[in-house]
Order: sequence, then structure tokens, then C-alpha cells
Amino acid sequence: MVHFPVGLLCVALLLEILDWRKKSGTLREAINILTVVGALSAVVAVVFGLLLANSEESAGDTFAIHKWAGIATMSLSVIACLAIRLKQRIMYRSVLLLTVLGVSFAGHYGALLTHGENYISEVLPSSSSDEHMVEPEGTDEPDFVMTNNGALSPDQVQQLNVEVRTILAHNCYSCHSETKIKGDLRLDSKEAVMQGGEHGAVVVPEHPDKSEMIRRITLPRNDKEAMPTKGKRLTEREVKVLKFWIEKGAPWPDGKLKSIYRVASLEPRTPEIPAASGGIDKPIDRFVNAYFVKNKISWKPVVDDRTYIRRVYLDIVGLLPSPEQVDTFLADSRPDKRELLAKELLNRNSDYAQHWLSFWNDALRNDYTGTGYITGGRFDITKWLYTSLEVNKPYNFFVRELISPTKDSEGFIKGIKWRGTINSSQRTEMQAAQNVSQVLLGLNLKCASCHDSFVSDWKLADAYAFANIFADTLLEINHCDKPTGKIAGTRMLFPELGEISVNASTEKRLRQLADLLVQPKDGRLYRTAANRIWAQLMGRGIVEPVDVMDNVPWSEDLLDFLASDFAATGYDMKKLIYNIVTSKTYQLPSSSVKEAQDIVAQNYRFTGMVRRRLSAEQFSDAISTAFTPMYADSAVMYKSLPADIKTKLPFARASVVKNDPFLTSLGRPNRETVSTSRTSQANLLQALELTNGDKFTETLKAGSKVWKVKYPTTDLLVTELYRKALSRKPVPNEIAAAKRILGPKPSEESIQDLVWAIALVPEFQLIY
Repeated sequence: MVHFPVGLLCVALLLEILDWRKKSGTLREAINILTVVGALSAVVAVVFGLLLANSEESAGDTFAIHKWAGIATMSLSVIACLAIRLKQRIMYRSVLLLTVLGVSFAGHYGALLTHGENYISEVLPSSSSDEHMVEPEGTDEPDFVMTNNGALSPDQVQQLNVEVRTILAHNCYSCHSETKIKGDLRLDSKEAVMQGGEHGAVVVPEHPDKSEMIRRITLPRNDKEAMPTKGKRLTEREVKVLKFWIEKGAPWPDGKLKSIYRVASLEPRTPEIPAASGGIDKPIDRFVNAYFVKNKISWKPVVDDRTYIRRVYLDIVGLLPSPEQVDTFLADSRPDKRELLAKELLNRNSDYAQHWLSFWNDALRNDYTGTGYITGGRFDITKWLYTSLEVNKPYNFFVRELISPTKDSEGFIKGIKWRGTINSSQRTEMQAAQNVSQVLLGLNLKCASCHDSFVSDWKLADAYAFANIFADTLLEINHCDKPTGKIAGTRMLFPELGEISVNASTEKRLRQLADLLVQPKDGRLYRTAANRIWAQLMGRGIVEPVDVMDNVPWSEDLLDFLASDFAATGYDMKKLIYNIVTSKTYQLPSSSVKEAQDIVAQNYRFTGMVRRRLSAEQFSDAISTAFTPMYADSAVMYKSLPADIKTKLPFARASVVKNDPFLTSLGRPNRETVSTSRTSQANLLQALELTNGDKFTETLKAGSKVWKVKYPTTDLLVTELYRKALSRKPVPNEIAAAKRILGPKPSEESIQDLVWAIALVPEFQLIY
């Protein structure tokens, strides 16, 4: 009744634009009516808005902005009506445009008031907003919440506080926090909770029955005093947790003495390697064996040679083995042939570099086209990255050159200069702070770049102090994009690593930061790298998600060993990969998960590699290897490779070409944000692209022409296709099915159909 008619002003502007372009004047009367009705509605909206604000006792900066923006919009709409009466067309159009901008601005802040700061992002299907809470450690139905009648241990107090703060953040902060303070009540700090609101205390420690908070959240939904007033009600468990918390005295540590969130150790640790037993002799396997014994898990027989060669080829160089390579490996009788194969693949420097280029492009936001490249506000690091991978640059030097960059590697630190007005958390200095912390240290500063984080103890001041290391001038702290007048200092996220010279030049500060981060005593840097490589090869990190290194690892000893051994062997990335792929653990049969979220479940139990789908680049290269090159002339970096390398490459690898709809549908990200993992779940877009996409269809057509000439008989064609695509010969029922598709005389269309069918089977699309 109130707000919809105001939207008519937007329609009036649209009609005015149409009328102006057509120069017909036929819409003039309708435009005038819409403007007058919209202006009257704006007046009514302001009146009712003020009445509503008084009844709900709204307060805070967001409310103030919404109120004055609404009043300004009303005033502009009235001026627009006067311009109509005075027949001042130019004035009318200018004021109407400002009015519509006012409607949008006021409407946005109104939505912030009623639905919270993430009212848009939280409803998007692919939302990965940092505001979304993650379940903290130990909250998967902890028994003590439901059964404990005595004193809580320090760990239980921590777990309980994480749960309580998460419940309040999810359900209460939209009305009772710094951005909006209904009833003079805030629930985002210990002092505010204990102070209560205008009607007195809401929490009475040790007495949930006397606490107004409990009374309000247990009232019937239709009761006018029931809380929360908007959105879903608290679950039965959430109510029990809040009751239990108050019953135990409403403990709320201030965070100054002890973090209420788990923080992983910074310093390195070299755990004692468990004893060898029963043929379990490699260090990785000994740690896994200790985990298996503890969790009553039995070792399974390792995979056969055919499965292993396909798995290790795809993981190290991203390509399918040729039929000849498979036959040679199967015929090899040497007991250490798997170790020898891993060494051989790791020595294929160009193939290795082109495969792992995708992994690091995702993490470092490096691409060949996209936002920022047109305007010169973004720099690629492709040549530096390719060379670093090809020569197997030690990881400490790799990190040093990213943070204290050369001209070729500065794109990571420079970030993306977005066009137009951006919020303060997206400025390039803050991007650098966020990206370095996420990629290299496995921690999330994105929430803390806007406000104190709800999911960790990182504060807004911490994020700005770290961002100042990358800034030419000290940054003013902005809280939710509003200037505070405070200037942050300049310091490391982990002061134990050392100090940064505040008065030094930016170049010198970056050099100091690089030196401090790559120190051997920064165990977090090397744990994060080891965990990322393990996750890439095994389908799941020892810590998951890989960007939340403060989460509990399923084997802390294994993670610490991998990191310490990584440092002790010269930060050699290939050596780390070799140790993993030659372990018995890597050679265990793969397993699957029923739901994507099972990967990050707190009760996850490791039993071996998690089966995963080929990446976009692996799938494209598999088609190129088995059937026909998908990319030959559209390469970007391929053209700049040295001539001696290009002569060895039969086709342009998908990792070195610019993104397109085909690669996007298969999961290649746009790389405008850090992407450290890709979903392994099939989706509708992928299905549509593989069934109707032009790129895939044209590739199959081109390949079918070649195959028809090269393999004129059905039996030969089917056998070779299976050997190239699936690394094996077809079984009788597959031959029969293929013959039904091909017919007595294979045509280009029937060959295309058969290849399409094989490309869609799980055996081709998955790494087993």
C-alpha cells in the first residue's frame, strides 16, 4: 500500500526515456500521472515510515540514512511534479532521474533494516558469503549441552560460547546490533547483553526461567512479543542451548585472555613417526596406520596398475596415458615401477607446469582475460607462474616473489582495480591483505575487512593493520563502509613472526613481510601449502575447508609431518607430491560421498582418496588426447611458449587458453575472486553444455571425420576408442552396444554419437 506506488516513479523514468528517444509525446499524459501518484505515495511513505520508526523505536546509522534518504526522495518527487506544472522538461527529467536514484538508495537501506546486511547474498544459490556462519568445532550435538549437570571444562565453555554467539548472529543481529538497535538492545557484545534494553535485563545468569530472552523466543509465533519477529523461529536445539548457557551463568569470555575460537599453532612441529608394521613403512602410511588403528579402520588392497597409472597421470600432468604407455606399464615387472613412473611424470616439466598452472591460477586470481585487463587495472603473472612451476621453484622463493614482487609477479599483490565506486573492503590494499591471508595462511579476513568477524576472533583493526603493509598511505578504518575517523596501525597478523617498519617505504615493507612469512618458524605457511596439495591429490584436505586452517585436522600428526618434511627437504613441491602419490595411502581405492557437505562434516573419517570429477581442463585435455584437440588455435599463453617446447606439444592445453562457456560450465572459475577448490558435483549447466554446447559438438564432428578415415572397421574403431579414452579394451557387451550405435558401416554421425556416449560415462569423467 505504501511502497509499491513509489516504485511507479521508476516506471515513469522508463517511459520518459522511451518518449525522449521516439520523440512522439504519446506517453506524456501517462508519465505525468505516474509521477504525481508516485510523489503522493512518497509523502505517504515518509509519514508512515516515521510513525513505524517511533513505534518500533528504531535507531542506528542505517535507520538514519534510510530516513533522510526517504525524505530527500519525497522532496525530489514533489519538485518533479512542480516541473511538470511549469512545463520545464529538462528540469523534470533531471529531477526525476535523481528521484529514482533516491528511491533505489533509500530502498536499499530499508532492506538492510528489515532483512539484514546480507539480504541479497544470502538468497543466491551459489552464495559463498563470508557472513554465513560455519558450525564451529565440537557443536555436532555435543553431549554436555544436553546432559551436563556439573561444572563446565574450559573447552566446553569455549564450545558453548561459539554456539551461543552463532545463534545470536544468525537470528538476532539484524535488529539488535550496531547497525540497528531496536528497544535499546544490542546482543553483539558481552557488556550489551548484560546491560539489557529499555525494559531491563534480558538475561538473568543461572535463571533461564526469569530471563526475558528465553520468554520471548519460546512464545507462540503469532504472539506480538515473540522473537525473532522476522524470519524463521529458533530450533528446539537452539532454544535448549540458550537455556543451558544462561543456566551455567551466561559465561562470555571477553577474548582478551583466551580466544573462544580454535586457533591452530603457528610454530612448526615435527611429530615422532610411528613404527613400521606389516609392510607399512613409508612415513605417510605410518601416520595413516596409526589413525586407522585408533578409528578401527582396516587397510584395503591397493588399486590395480591400470587404475594407478590413469590416476597418477591425471594428478601429476593432467593427461590421460596413451594406450602404449598403459601397455608398457602393465608389462613392467619391476617392484618399484610405481615410484619410477611418478618420477618420470614429475620430470615432464612442461606438462607438469601446464597442469598445475590451473591450480595456481585459481588461487592467485590469475587469468588471461576478464575484469581489469581492458582498463589496465589488472596484471597477469602467467609467464612468471609457468616458469616457476617448470623449474620447480622452491616454495619459500615462490612465496617471497609473490609478496615482494618482481615486475612479472606483481599482479597478485596489485589486485584488481575495479571500475566505478567500490566499497572500502574491495580496495587493492585490502584485496592484498585478504588474498595473502587466505591463499598463504589459510585464514579468512573478508568478514573482518568490513566489521569484527562473527566466525573468528579477527577484528576490523587487524585487517586494516595488515592491509597497511601493502598501502602507500595509512588507511582510515571503515566499519561496514562507513568512515570511523580512526587510522589503523601497521602490523603482522601474527606478531610472533616479527614487526614491520611503519615508516618504511611500501617496497621495503613488502620485502620485510616476505622475509617474515617464509621463515622456518612460520609453520602455518607450510602447513597450509601441504594441506592444499594433499587436498588436490586426495579430494579432501587433512583440514577442511582448506581456507580455514584453524579447523581441526583429521590427523594433526600427519599434517605437521608433511609440513615439517616439506621444509626440511628444501620446500620442494614436486618432492611433496612424490611422497604422497607413492604412498600406500594414495593407492587405496577411492570412495565417494553422498552429499557435497559430507566432505566438510565434522565427523568425517578418512578411508582413502575421495573420488572426484575431472576438472574442466582435465576433461578438455582428455578429449584432445583420446579423440581430437579441443583447443588448437585459441591459445593465449601457448603462442608465447618457447619453440622447442611447442614442438613437443600436440595441442594447446586447456590451462593456457582463455575461459569460454565450455570451460565455465565444467567449473573453471572467473578468477575475479580467490578459488582454492572446485566443486566435484555435476550440475545442470554442465549437462546442458555436454549435450547441446557448440564447442563440444563441433569438436566431436571434427574428430569423427578423422576417425572414420583412420579406423574404417567397426571392431578396430571401437577397440582403439576404448583404449584411448578408458585405458582398456571394451568388454563384449560394450562392443555389442557400440555396434548398435555405429551400424554395419560407421558414419561420421554414428561415430560422433559413440564418442559422446563414452565421454559421458563415469569411468571417463571421474578419477577413481
